[in-house]
Amino acid sequence: MFGTRERIELKTPDQVRVMRRAGLVVARALDEVREAARPGMTTADLDAVAARVIADAGATPSFLGYEGYPATLCVSVNDEVIHGIPGPRVLAVGDLVSVDCGAVVDGWHGDSAVSLVLGADGAVDVDGAAVDGAAVDEADPADVALVRTTRTAMWAGIAALAGGGRLSDVGAAVETAVELGGGIVGAEYGIVEEYVGHGIGTAMHQPPDVVNFRTRERGPRLRPGMCLAIEPMVTRGSAATRVLDDDWTVVTQDGTRAAHWEHSVAILDDGISVLTAPDAGRAGLSPFGVVPVVLD
Repeated sequence: MFGTRERIELKTPDQVRVMRRAGLVVARALDEVREAARPGMTTADLDAVAARVIADAGATPSFLGYEGYPATLCVSVNDEVIHGIPGPRVLAVGDLVSVDCGAVVDGWHGDSAVSLVLGADGAVDVDGAAVDGAAVDEADPADVALVRTTRTAMWAGIAALAGGGRLSDVGAAVETAVELGGGIVGAEYGIVEEYVGHGIGTAMHQPPDVVNFRTRERGPRLRPGMCLAIEPMVTRGSAATRVLDDDWTVVTQDGTRAAHWEHSVAILDDGISVLTAPDAGRAGLSPFGVVPVVLD
């Protein structure tokens, strides 16, 4: 499950700093996509925004051409969990949109994903305030709660990396956070198990697999030099998924909506650093009592 039979690539501090540069490109691309997202735009329009940001930074997209994938972003809408191919689909008020982005700088990858709910004028702030005039009441409260819970679960999993334990600690923390979030709103969420987080570095996907649920397998010990992508995928219903005829887009079998959040994280001698967060993860980790290492 955790890929322990395959070698885990350990990074030097200098290599991590290059990954930080890639991570910041991804962060800028996702920020601009989120700011640009409006009802009436197509998913291809969002892809064009990210492609421009990555090109302007002198980086290259991780996804474009990967096993034949045809776009810069994965844009997954409503019941699409991951790997949605950007195209002519027109976004509408109330859509739940998950955007996954990767970039390469000098051979090193960054990978991150966000989920948002669209109001009439843009992305709704799931914490309650409006963004560009978008009111929270334009969105389904159940979608807002799902997005918030999935984001919290990601940060719980990232915080677990700071404990110096085993890789299984991440999945346990994610599942606990999902259960707690569902309990608050009276929902029973599904955690997608077929798709997981991963190591990242000179390739976008490397050992070890990083599951988002509890397991008896403890996995490898967390060590400095590990760089991991933590990415829970959570649904409002069953966790069962299927792949559409395009051989990429993963959807929920029961048609319920899904959210997806991801950050790339480095484990260092003196702590952890979130490579794809502009603040290195300070805000997201603060509720867990973890202070990240700032590399900039």
